[in-house]
Amino acid sequence: MESQKLAELLFPNITETPEELEKKYPKRDLPEGAMVTRLGPSPTGFIHLGNLYGAFVDERLAHQSSGVFFLRIEDTDDKRFVEGAIDLIIDSLRFFDINFDEGAGKDGDRGSYGDYTQSHRGEIYAAFAKKLVAEGKAYPCFLTEEEIALIREKQEAAKLNPGIYGEHALSRDLTYEQVEANINSGKPYAIRLKSDGNPDPEKAKRIKVMDAVRGELDMPENFQDTIILKTTGIPTYHFAHVVDDHLMRTTHVVRGEEWLPSLPIHVELFEKLGWEPPIYCHTAQLMKIDEETGNKRKLSKRHDPELSLDYYRRKGYHPQAVREYLLTILNSNFEEWRMEHQDADIDEFKFTTEKMSSAGALFDLAKLNDVSKEVMLRIPAEEIYDFLKAWAEEFNPEYLPMFSDKEYALKILDLGRQDAKPRKDLVYAEQTVDFISYFFDDFYKPEDELPEEVSKEDAKTILEKYLASYDHADDQSMWFDKIRNIGEELGYAPKPKDYKKDPDSYKGHVGHVSTAIRIALMGRAQSPDVWTIQQIMGEEMTRSRITKALAEL
Repeated sequence: MESQKLAELLFPNITETPEELEKKYPKRDLPEGAMVTRLGPSPTGFIHLGNLYGAFVDERLAHQSSGVFFLRIEDTDDKRFVEGAIDLIIDSLRFFDINFDEGAGKDGDRGSYGDYTQSHRGEIYAAFAKKLVAEGKAYPCFLTEEEIALIREKQEAAKLNPGIYGEHALSRDLTYEQVEANINSGKPYAIRLKSDGNPDPEKAKRIKVMDAVRGELDMPENFQDTIILKTTGIPTYHFAHVVDDHLMRTTHVVRGEEWLPSLPIHVELFEKLGWEPPIYCHTAQLMKIDEETGNKRKLSKRHDPELSLDYYRRKGYHPQAVREYLLTILNSNFEEWRMEHQDADIDEFKFTTEKMSSAGALFDLAKLNDVSKEVMLRIPAEEIYDFLKAWAEEFNPEYLPMFSDKEYALKILDLGRQDAKPRKDLVYAEQTVDFISYFFDDFYKPEDELPEEVSKEDAKTILEKYLASYDHADDQSMWFDKIRNIGEELGYAPKPKDYKKDPDSYKGHVGHVSTAIRIALMGRAQSPDVWTIQQIMGEEMTRSRITKALAEL
């Protein structure tokens, strides 16, 4: 068959040549060793932790090497397209400080290698499909879905690998006249790769691919005549990403391990197009421990709300905390580095694919919270104030009154953070506003009961004596001496160790007395230092809280 003649028959309107496209998208002028990475999400309206996980790798590799990180919208599956999804992708990632150097944007493309939206690049894919057909490396396939299903049934019955290849590729050897007749009769067709692979496992060649995460991969060559252009003319992911990554001069492709089985197809496509493939970085899947079974499993959109990036924004996790936590599961040496560089900026850490695990990456919300406590401690109170206020404005306006008096709020947020053993009470916005809510009368609510060592009658007497003796000018030592004296008058040990040594001689100890006061003031049995809290609240609020608690006893 005359392949060039067939190519003209199939693509009569495609006039731009591959050579012209190569000139249109020249090699990038970048420093030696600079990496070019891309994020290629589908605009489905759901941006998830896996997107952030991969984007973080992309961003670190590119920016640490003085390279380029770009956003490409992979929307060839138009059935899944959701309006506004592109803005959601950009806004969600920007929140976590993932910023693109070029690519698709809210106000259009930025960069010289666009269009960065795959649905706008149809003629480019067609030009390279035409090239493959002209070289006898691809062909039109007229098989219907029913015929493909029948082929699959026969293959299953014969215990053969399913797919269109070899003798099962019924359109592979059609003559030019047969193809022309099918087209003239209106038969739809896809364009398939004409694979050189051998379906016989004993005769098939092995290919070796160097993966930046997993090292050298040894796998059988592709033998499937995979579709590169659907009957609609829309490319498959296999074909589109090969063409785009070449023309956009991508050097490193970061994607999930679920794409490993497709790698032989991609290797063959690069070979048939005469291009050097990028370095692939197949990341481990995000896993979690299932609460019911205790076993590891993949994070699920249906069962795990923490898979969605929206979860972290609504909860109010600080982006620095999420980024830092991701590094603990992305690079095995990060936590050791952090211990040695406690005050260093996270960007000073040298991220490498060699330190990434090829096994499942275990995601743990409890560990994220622990990391967040440490990160929040390093963030200045003023920055935390701005973050919390912005969070409240976007997600929970009812908490905005907490931030109307900035000076007061800053004192609250800095409580205990400068101590020799600093408190690590702040985790994420939703937790933080709840934690500090007792500082505001409109949000104050009693939560804990009196300790069992303190009767209701004693609690009333404790609060009456405390109110009568209260002097806001007392220093911490004088203040606590008064509480100790109140306790001793009522039969409570002046020190916890005295009560522990001889519990029958006392009702309780001074700690139980101070807890009764703490509950009256904060509504909680646990809190930072009560004297310091009172200094922040001021005398009027302190006396008001005690008076109100007395009235309710």
